[in-house]
Amino acid sequence: MKLLITLYQDEDGVYIAECPAIPGCVSQGATEEEAEANIKQAIEECLEVRAEKGMPLAA
Repeated sequence: MKLLITLYQDEDGVYIAECPAIPGCVSQGATEEEAEANIKQAIEECLEVRAEKGMPLAA
């Protein structure tokens, strides 16, 4: 499954990563690479929880 992520830098210099297809799936990192690695982990965990609860995997 391929999912789109958005990545931007906030006013404090922290990189924020979000997966718009999974409501509430957000992570961050000190670098773009760290934020991307963190959102990949967050996506895996969000999908696990959604599957356990019988929820659709993505919106």
